[in-house]
Amino acid sequence: MPNAENWQGDVLRDLKGGAQPPAQAQPPAQGQPPAQAQPPAQGQAGPHQRPAAGPAAQAPAPGTGPQATGAQGPGAAQRPAAGPGGHAPAGPQGGVPPQARPYPQAQAQPPQQPQAQAQPQTSYAAAGPGQRSRTTPDSKPAVDRQLSGTGRKPRHGEPFGARALRAVRRTVSSSAAREVAEATRAAELLQQPVTTGRQIAVTSIRGGAGKSTVAALLGTTYAHYRQDPVLFVEADPALGSLPIRLGAESLRWTTGDVADIVEPQMSLLDITGYLVQLRDNAWLLPGSQGQIGAMLDTRAYERAMVALRRYFGVTVVDCETLPAEVARVALSASQARVLTTPATLDGVSSTFAVLQWMKGLPPHMLASTCVVITEQAPHSGVDLADAVRTLEAAGPSVHVLPYDRHLADGGHIRTELLAHSTRQTAARLAADVFQLSQKRH
Repeated sequence: MPNAENWQGDVLRDLKGGAQPPAQAQPPAQGQPPAQAQPPAQGQAGPHQRPAAGPAAQAPAPGTGPQATGAQGPGAAQRPAAGPGGHAPAGPQGGVPPQARPYPQAQAQPPQQPQAQAQPQTSYAAAGPGQRSRTTPDSKPAVDRQLSGTGRKPRHGEPFGARALRAVRRTVSSSAAREVAEATRAAELLQQPVTTGRQIAVTSIRGGAGKSTVAALLGTTYAHYRQDPVLFVEADPALGSLPIRLGAESLRWTTGDVADIVEPQMSLLDITGYLVQLRDNAWLLPGSQGQIGAMLDTRAYERAMVALRRYFGVTVVDCETLPAEVARVALSASQARVLTTPATLDGVSSTFAVLQWMKGLPPHMLASTCVVITEQAPHSGVDLADAVRTLEAAGPSVHVLPYDRHLADGGHIRTELLAHSTRQTAARLAADVFQLSQKRH
């Protein structure tokens, strides 16, 4: 039963129970008292109560005295706070009949509106897995900041004395004209148009053979001579060094990530948003963020290459070492292949064994393969001329990348610091490999 001294509790109870539509409170039938509310006794009407029925519902009930008409009294001068519509809330206890209530049923529905607004969010979350939603990875530096200060100032590829001697020889001989003619021929080959993107895979039989260095030199040469964009793809997620050799500062999206993101309707501008931009219209897709144990399966590699190759004129792939599965898939899907080997006896011997194994593959595999012998010391331990003849006898063309101090430092490759012989070899190698990718074997 309501009490004049506990009207706040009645109001809170009414607010909690008043969220339901007022239609639930049935008006009493004629001649019958209300079913749920007891009429207040004379002299005990609460300050918020009104007569239960009758056309003169606005008149004060008998026995309430001045308390119902606004007279000051203990606990009676105060009225309940206004409801959401600016009117006093009416509870189920004998309040104003529904016909005389000052606000309609719709005023009791605002608490249900947040539920209606949450429905699109629920349906979006349900459609999320079908939309290949992924979390954007954080950008990480290519070289840990603790190691960024360990590198020394990059050196030139050849000593100053050698550069001075070469300059003198060029002034007194006709070698300058010969070099210009050779450079012009290489440029003509490198600038040939392509109907579809050319894919070139670079791999080796063992680590430390210089495959990332050769891949960086090839892609940099293509980006310098060609007008269409060039893509570097690192298919060696196990701590590959291609981003360091290309001077990438930070890494975010990897080959495995892009394989699930790229769609056929995307434009080149959309695609480059997931790549690392380099100089001369070149782009890099790293294999990992320097994490140990990062993996790249063959299906992800195939999806990424099929989706990306149509956007770029030339794609250079830095593969894993043979006989890794991704490396074999990359070799079979490429139009040209580069096999690097160190200028050591065991390196040349292992490469010769791989060439013998490739003879059992389709003939175009060996015919479109080029071998690069990399000198990693000023004086190699093998007879280079004899090594070149032995490897050429197995079928592929062979190039020797001479020792270069700048390349031996293992950092960012700056073309202006390369030795003259290194730049010449890189141009000849890039032209030879590009020509192999254009042939129909």
